[in-house]
Amino acid sequence: MKTNIQPTPSFYDYQEKDIDTIFEKMDSNPKSKLLYQLPTGGGKTVVFSEIARRFIKQYGKTVVILTHRKELCKQTSSVLRRIGVQNCMITSKTGNFKPDFDCYVAMVETLRNRIKSKKIKPHDVGLVIIDEAHHNSFRKLMGSFKKAKVIGVTATPFSSDIAKPMKQHYDTLVTGESIATLISEGFLAKPESFIYEVELNTLKTGIHGDYTVSSSNELYSTAAMQELLLKAYQENALGKKTLIFNNGITTSQKVLETFENAGINIRHLDNKTPDEERKAILKWFKKTKDAVLTSVSILTTGFDEPTVQHVILNRATTSITLYHQMIGRGARKLPSKKTFGITDLGNNIQRFGAWEAPLDWQNIFENPESFAKELHYNATGASAVQSHGMSAELRAQFPNTLEMTFDIEGGYQEAMDTDKKPKTVIQQSIRQHAKMCMENSETLSHAIALAEALQPEIDWRVKQYVKCLENASKNYKNWLMEDYQNRLKGLIIKLYPRLHSA
Repeated sequence: MKTNIQPTPSFYDYQEKDIDTIFEKMDSNPKSKLLYQLPTGGGKTVVFSEIARRFIKQYGKTVVILTHRKELCKQTSSVLRRIGVQNCMITSKTGNFKPDFDCYVAMVETLRNRIKSKKIKPHDVGLVIIDEAHHNSFRKLMGSFKKAKVIGVTATPFSSDIAKPMKQHYDTLVTGESIATLISEGFLAKPESFIYEVELNTLKTGIHGDYTVSSSNELYSTAAMQELLLKAYQENALGKKTLIFNNGITTSQKVLETFENAGINIRHLDNKTPDEERKAILKWFKKTKDAVLTSVSILTTGFDEPTVQHVILNRATTSITLYHQMIGRGARKLPSKKTFGITDLGNNIQRFGAWEAPLDWQNIFENPESFAKELHYNATGASAVQSHGMSAELRAQFPNTLEMTFDIEGGYQEAMDTDKKPKTVIQQSIRQHAKMCMENSETLSHAIALAEALQPEIDWRVKQYVKCLENASKNYKNWLMEDYQNRLKGLIIKLYPRLHSA
């Protein structure tokens, strides 16, 4: 092993206590899978990097740290190097583990592809640390590290998908200090909240429960909501470095236009912003005292700018994880910054309680169903979208398929969160439809006929996908409907002989 011997890093008392507790739990039950909770701003990356350093020193085995964003990979690698852990970021060209490195940092999909192609053999790994462990994308890799100890790390140990609770994959929850304690002891800035009650009746929820991008765009892009946002900013945050979180690109671009017209220093970022432009905007935001940055999706994780003085939630969400992540962007403390502001334009504080209010994470981890029901009850004022209704005649043609729904918008959001291309959602949808056609047919021609019968369902899914893209043309939508059907038939023709010869 090549870890440099460096002076032992110093940690806050609460971090040292949590590190000791985690090692005690690992030693007393080597096969236990641990989940570690620490609020945003509490220093999760520093804590798990030190766990990696001590594990390598104590056991002499390789550590793998999994993240879901490139930015988090780079940040983690940098922190590890700072405390003397030689590490390697796994890319599409990385070969098998080498003795040159003690620790590897990887995005989930990249590592999964390297394991599937047998370029990396995971059996020698001693510890797997999963950052932002509430993301469901990590589950697909759990079985690859059968001999390794596992530690998941998150600020909110609650899965966004109630069908996949975290207690299915983790045995023990270790909770760190509460937000209130970190504030009172001077580690986090103290929030001041400004609440504007908003009528959310026009919002719709998708299959996985959060509000849809399309219905959010319709509400938050209206002149009335733009006027309310501008008024709230001028009353609470004028002249302060401010982050505005939106649920759709259309809304964020409208915010940009509204604020520019009011003479406010503002920029817009979303997941389509080119890398160089994004770097330039973040550099501008860092050095500009009164900067306002309006964004979609990309600044909730992997972004750390302690000089943020105000956070505006220009959206509603039913995700407690997202709620904590958004507000946490303003909670970093500086000698010149002891407080920060929160403006809520989505009834989120009413839904979840104050950001700094205590939560019984142990009870939530053990009883996620009850907590989910409570959140659903609190998400009043919005109408739920029922899973797309298939006609009884069409449904009857697929008697062997139990689950026929597919959450296009949820899949799109997950793709954005995990740096995948949007088209992977369409690919997944086509695979599901192909499976349905093959498992309900006796001949290839019958399977093709079922694919043709699915055209109304295909049209509906494509329309949902195009809504997610926001700027797609009508011609693209029509082309995609035709291309979807052709690719579906092509996949059935390719897979059907294999399926029936097995």
